[in-house]
Amino acid sequence: MVRAETSFRTCDTQTQLKLVDIYKTITDKSEGTYTELRSKFLAFAHPVSTVEEAMALVEQYQKKYYDARHVCWAYMIGAERETFRSNDNGEPSGTAGKPILGQINSNELTNIIILVVRYFGGVKLGTSGLIVAYRTAAAEAIANATIEERQVEAEYDFTFEYPLMNAVMKVVRDMDAKVLSQTYDMDCQMKVSIRKGLLEELQTRIKKAINPY
Repeated sequence: MVRAETSFRTCDTQTQLKLVDIYKTITDKSEGTYTELRSKFLAFAHPVSTVEEAMALVEQYQKKYYDARHVCWAYMIGAERETFRSNDNGEPSGTAGKPILGQINSNELTNIIILVVRYFGGVKLGTSGLIVAYRTAAAEAIANATIEERQVEAEYDFTFEYPLMNAVMKVVRDMDAKVLSQTYDMDCQMKVSIRKGLLEELQTRIKKAINPY
């Protein structure tokens, strides 16, 4: 969940809103395989939310498949899809990590890491063959995954006088915001979450409800 401490510009269209606060990711681990000239490529896709989580999986697979020739990977993190990295792990530059990342991009996914383990079959595949192999293995893992759209939430804290409770709750209900916490006294405090792209509109309407004049 993203905690919003500054306002966001209200989007003019549903399409623009979607670009701001909706992203696609996988729900669970999935796998794929590809074999070419006796080389076997095992692909594993995992949902992740941080770089640290992704790198922990890299270490885990490198230990588990210590007898493999290569463990190549790529990840994409964040709803904005701005944090990404790929690694060829000894394969010729651009023949492994980049094709894996390409499949992540082609499917517009984020919060995902795909690792492809290669067991060498004794026959060199060449640059184009490696690119096809890693790309296909990654594509198989994605094809076997369940993909869903998720919504980026923003939180908003505010304080108001108790007599304004009805006006405040009307705004909260109308905008389908979720109340996370609240305290009642002469001065009430409330924390709500809402779709990120609607945060500025919510803030504006709450302020008008609290200060109607």
